[in-house]
Amino acid sequence: MSKDISINVEHVTRVEGHGNIVLNVKDGRIEKIEWQVSEAPRFFEAMLRGRNYWELQPITSRICGICSIGHSLASLKATEDAFGIEISEQTYALRHLAINAENMQSHILHIGYLAAPDLFGVGSVFPLVNSHHRDALLKIVKLHRLANEMSDLICGRTTHPLTLVVGGFSKIPSERQLVELKGQLNDNKGTLREIAGAIKEVADRLPDFSRETEFIALSSDKEYALYEGVITSTDTGKHIDYRNYRDVLQEYIVPQSTAKYAKHARESYMVGALARFNINSRQLSSDALEIADLFELKPICYNPFMNTIAQIIEIMHNIDDSIDWIDFLLDRGLKDEKPVDFRVKEGRGVGLVEVPRGLLVHDYTFDEYGKCVKANCIIPTNQNHGNIQKDMEAFVPQILDKPEKEIELNLEMLVRAYDPCISCSTHYLNIEFIR
Repeated sequence: MSKDISINVEHVTRVEGHGNIVLNVKDGRIEKIEWQVSEAPRFFEAMLRGRNYWELQPITSRICGICSIGHSLASLKATEDAFGIEISEQTYALRHLAINAENMQSHILHIGYLAAPDLFGVGSVFPLVNSHHRDALLKIVKLHRLANEMSDLICGRTTHPLTLVVGGFSKIPSERQLVELKGQLNDNKGTLREIAGAIKEVADRLPDFSRETEFIALSSDKEYALYEGVITSTDTGKHIDYRNYRDVLQEYIVPQSTAKYAKHARESYMVGALARFNINSRQLSSDALEIADLFELKPICYNPFMNTIAQIIEIMHNIDDSIDWIDFLLDRGLKDEKPVDFRVKEGRGVGLVEVPRGLLVHDYTFDEYGKCVKANCIIPTNQNHGNIQKDMEAFVPQILDKPEKEIELNLEMLVRAYDPCISCSTHYLNIEFIR
């Protein structure tokens, strides 16, 4: 096949942050294919040095406007780990509600506003308003609003939470508010099923692509792991203690990116909803498994485009899991608890949680006065960049016979399938000093 292709997408739309796709083909031969991260570096780890322990959560929640709850929880877990703080059962339950709320909010945003236009054959969400897909869009907005309101209720506000503090909560919802939330969650399970049905009708537009790779996520014997668990790989089957995360999440630098990449058993791995599904699907709620059956999604699935479908499945699990935690809180009765007492001490703490885009790590070292002297944050999209590159390399040869614009769209869809948070992942800047 003799064909010349020149694709230079700067920047990919309907993702957070700035990333470029470059593809050059000469006489049918691929000369260059790159996923480039061109976002300006951000130095949050440096911002944390010299800060008091109580300042870390408010600062790190600003790493991301979408996953600010997850960053807050990882930050608090790291601080609590360093100081030996054990939270109460009530705090543990409320934090599960918080992480479920964020997962729902972020997933439905991606499904409805960023990925759905590709499946419905439009350039953005706005043409859907006056199309026959309007009803599906209104249901997406309804579910998104519920997730935002749930975040407000548990965390004080949707973005950059106020009530999450070291050792507990500064304010908690009332029993009446939790009862109302439970009713809304139950009512919206039908809404989610209708959204899933609408996506199922156009799911044939998801490319039939598969590339074997490693998946990494937290796992737990107790639950579908989001708030806690051990690091688990589909390749090695290893269950790594959270403090030894560097044995698995091995970061490295590439010239075309201001973000670090990561690898483990292979040249790349994937984190996020599909990774969690592949590792933990046996612990999904029965309602969530029904949605998995609707899309015929079974582990291990190597099609990255199915990450969006895994997000739909997780939303249903988030709803069911939240109802269970609300029942737990109501059965035991809400207590007017203050954050637990603790003593500041020198040491290191590590906090891991699963945020919408995958495994998140916060690692802090404190001096004897509770000031942070060293910090490391590993962001999920950091870990996915390498896998996006490897997917592109495998995907392009399969679609070279398509028109150039269709190839470009397929590559953009591939990036969007990962739901990347590119700004959050930029933690590297190579400076060359010329003397």
